[in-house]
Amino acid sequence: MSKKERQSFEEALSRLEEIVNELEDESISLEDTIRLYEEGIKLSKKCTETLEQAELRIEKVNEQHADNEDL
Repeated sequence: MSKKERQSFEEALSRLEEIVNELEDESISLEDTIRLYEEGIKLSKKCTETLEQAELRIEKVNEQHADNEDL
């Protein structure tokens, strides 16, 4: 497994923030802009998937908790 695959949500989000800051630099080359944009899209997708998985886990816990209260 590569480092990017093992990257935590917080690390991915931090890198995404770095990319945004780098892209705001008007002196950046077009090639670097495209490379950073591509990396940012991948990180954004990873963060979104992680958040969606967390939301599903929370919903499951809440459902289980609600079921236990009914007993």
